[in-house]
Amino acid sequence: MAEMARPVALPNLPKLVKEAFNKAKANGDLTYYPTQVAVLTPSSIPFQLRFSPALAMKPKAPKPKEPNAKPFNPFENPSPAMLVADLPPSHRLVLNKFAVVPEHFILITTDLKPQTHVLERGDIAATSACIEAYRAEGQDLFAFFNSGPHSGASQPHRHLQLLPVERMKDGLADVDQGSEWGLLAERVTESEKALPFNVFTTSVHSDMSVEDRYDAYLELYRRAVKAVFPDREARSEGEAEISYNFAMTSSCMALCPRTAEGATIKSKSGEDVGVVSLNGTVLAGTALVKNEAEWDALRENPDTLLDILKGIGLPC
Repeated sequence: MAEMARPVALPNLPKLVKEAFNKAKANGDLTYYPTQVAVLTPSSIPFQLRFSPALAMKPKAPKPKEPNAKPFNPFENPSPAMLVADLPPSHRLVLNKFAVVPEHFILITTDLKPQTHVLERGDIAATSACIEAYRAEGQDLFAFFNSGPHSGASQPHRHLQLLPVERMKDGLADVDQGSEWGLLAERVTESEKALPFNVFTTSVHSDMSVEDRYDAYLELYRRAVKAVFPDREARSEGEAEISYNFAMTSSCMALCPRTAEGATIKSKSGEDVGVVSLNGTVLAGTALVKNEAEWDALRENPDTLLDILKGIGLPC
């Protein structure tokens, strides 16, 4: 098969994202939610826990005015204030309107494509182009994709989310064990460390072709489907057969089947204090809570987080 055309590589992408984020934040076009942070080590895994009480007040998407009207799609025609850049031939980069990590941006398909379908070559190529653009500036990106009802997905228009790793580390220098945190996907790929849930990983490198990267993604997806449905052969296009999270960095890909979006958090006394939902950032080794009771319960008893992680996917 002939090598497909690579998306246009964007020079100075980190600068473009930073400037767009700062301008949109200053103009009130996006909301940044500051967080408190702690590092927990359930089962000796450094895991970043963020707490943002203001996020509980995040506005809901507007409901359609007519009974049969289609739901609001923020990616269908993004406002100029949220647009970072076009990424021909088939994608755009936009800011996350509700950011917990500064400079959080999103790769969207220009045309409406389903979030629940298997990713296409162009999606992997465009994501790789963004990662390589950051690497060219000596920086790293964590890219993740949520697909299916148990994955933490919130928008049906296909998109992958991109987080500058340095901004994911904001505040860690001031907390105990902050220096021990690193991207979980990379740690697992390098050491094959056992996790509370099943994760399939593979190494990638800058010289890999788009075809090789896409084949690597499909192989991880097939292995995950086989783990969930041992007698089924995974299709390489169309509707995905499982819920899953996928992550990519400059050195690895990781994919985990999901069987639940999250779980109830209990205090030491056994009282229900909230629910934590986990999306693809679980493959970075991060979790987010929105109320103080949840924040306190997880810090007081990190094994609670371990129990939650055991329940979101397939056991190892």
